[in-house]
Amino acid sequence: MAKKVVATLRTSSGKDYAKVIRMVRSPKTGAYAFKENIVPNDQVKEFLAKK
Repeated sequence: MAKKVVATLRTSSGKDYAKVIRMVRSPKTGAYAFKENIVPNDQVKEFLAKK
């Protein structure tokens, strides 16, 4: 069985972070892959808007 890992993205500095998962298509094979990044909450929309 797989373990469930619980981690907090909040630091003591008070800035909140979000884990963002984006689906990206490979130009070579055409298959889809997932990219995961951790970004501050105020930059989530900017991160998702860019290609």
